[in-house]
Amino acid sequence: MAKRQYIIYCDESDKKGQFYTNFYGGALIRASDREALEGLLNSKKQELNLGKELKWQRVSSNYLGKYKEFISYYFDFVQTGRIKVRIMFKQKLYIATGLTKEQIDDEYLRLYYQFIKHSFGIKYSNPNALDRVYFTLLIDDMPDNKEKISQFKEKISSIPETPGMRGNQLYIPYDQISEIDSDNHIILQGLDIILGAMCSRLNNKFLIKPEGKHRRGKRTIARDKLYKHINSKIREIYPGFNVGISTGTPSGLSDRWTHPYRHWRFVPTNHIKDPSYVSKKAPPEPT
Repeated sequence: MAKRQYIIYCDESDKKGQFYTNFYGGALIRASDREALEGLLNSKKQELNLGKELKWQRVSSNYLGKYKEFISYYFDFVQTGRIKVRIMFKQKLYIATGLTKEQIDDEYLRLYYQFIKHSFGIKYSNPNALDRVYFTLLIDDMPDNKEKISQFKEKISSIPETPGMRGNQLYIPYDQISEIDSDNHIILQGLDIILGAMCSRLNNKFLIKPEGKHRRGKRTIARDKLYKHINSKIREIYPGFNVGISTGTPSGLSDRWTHPYRHWRFVPTNHIKDPSYVSKKAPPEPT
């Protein structure tokens, strides 16, 4: 029985937003490809003379061209499937019902669990259980106490034993779930840029003008341009891609594993629609 090993880098962003909340992002690679990918991406970063950690919050008009060039290079690996990217978020239109206080208090980690369990379609990574498939999780620092994080890791490591996955020869060892500093991981830095772009687009942040001003700030305009560049790279893979909804599975649920790039709009199983949500102001379509 062959052994396959993968690494999933995970990050999260806005817990609150005007229209969309609870953003999570992931980038999956083969463990055997890690050294090569890190070398290539870091070389590109050095070539562009980008010394600091690459982050969405650092995008400005002065660095727009360099960030566009870096993210284009990053998407070269996404298009070929060497890096698989997943983005998950909630839409405020849908309000979960029947939640306990504990579930509400632990929303952050509970949604993180759902993201890791389902967004990459790991259930479909090993058809007919012909191989042994191992996953390492490298998660950007989580803002929670050590006890809760320990419990979270235990729950994540038990995913392969949940109904529908048991017997698929999938493994997420507890000691292979680690918190990391994104400053040392270039793949996670690229993910941060994509995740930040989607948070900003879906919450209309590109329309914000400084108080008392009639025009948007230079930084806002630069980020808008970078988002549009990222969107164009996604549309090279999926023409007409809609960033505000879940990506379809035209070839079946295994697409969740095979697709190089996907979005997941998480909708609670039990929910109502918020009557105060003004959908006409929300940005469901990309531009």
